[in-house]
Amino acid sequence: MPMTSQQQARQTGFTLIEIILALALTTLLLSLLSSGVYIVAGDWNRNSDHLDKNLDEAVAVLQIDRALQGAFPHSFTNEDTLSRQLFFTGDDERLAFVTSVSPQRTPGLTAWELYSIDNEGVYLTLAPAFSDNPTDRLESAEPVLILPNYTVSFRYLYSTLDENKEWLDEWEAAEVLSLPLAVYARFEPEDPDGELLEIIARVRANQHRSIRPNTGLGVGL
Repeated sequence: MPMTSQQQARQTGFTLIEIILALALTTLLLSLLSSGVYIVAGDWNRNSDHLDKNLDEAVAVLQIDRALQGAFPHSFTNEDTLSRQLFFTGDDERLAFVTSVSPQRTPGLTAWELYSIDNEGVYLTLAPAFSDNPTDRLESAEPVLILPNYTVSFRYLYSTLDENKEWLDEWEAAEVLSLPLAVYARFEPEDPDGELLEIIARVRANQHRSIRPNTGLGVGL
C-alpha cells in the first residue's frame, strides 16, 4: 500500500530531540572556536606589544649609532683662555657631543647628551649647536626618556703614539683636541629577561681641520 505524503514527511523530518542535540553541539563548537580565537588574539596582542617594544628600542639605538657616526669636531672659543677647543666630553656613564645627525632632521648641528638614571632608563637631551659652547643649552633643555628600564655605559677608542688602540673610560676633547676613533655604548636592561643592546660606532670626522690634535696627551692613562 503506497504511503501518503503526510507519512513521508513524518519519516524524512527531524525529531525535537535531534534538533535540540544539534543546537547543543553547534553551541559547544562555537564556544570552543570563540575561546580558541580569543586565546590566539591574546597571544597576538602580547607578541605585537613585545615586537613594538623591541622595535622602539632598536630604532632608538639605531639613531644613537647614526648620531655617533656623524659626531662632529665642533670647535668654540674658551672665554677664559681665548683658545679654540673641541666639544666632546664623556665618561663611562655620560656622554655629550655635537653631531650632524638630528632625529627631527633639522638642518645644522645638534648637541646630544646621553645618560641613564637607575630604575628609570636612558635619557637623551638635545640642543642646537651654534658657534659657542653648547653646554648651557644642554643643561637648560628638557631630557627625554628613550629607553625605559635600561642603563648605559660608554667606552672610547684611543690611538697611542705607536698607533696601538686602547679603549678608555673617559674622553675630554678639550684636552686631546680630537674625538675618539670610535665609541662603544652598552645598553643593559634592568629586567633580567630584557635584551642587551650594544653598538660600536666609528667616528668618521674625529679631527678638526684647523685644530691640530694633541696626540702626545694620553687620556685616562
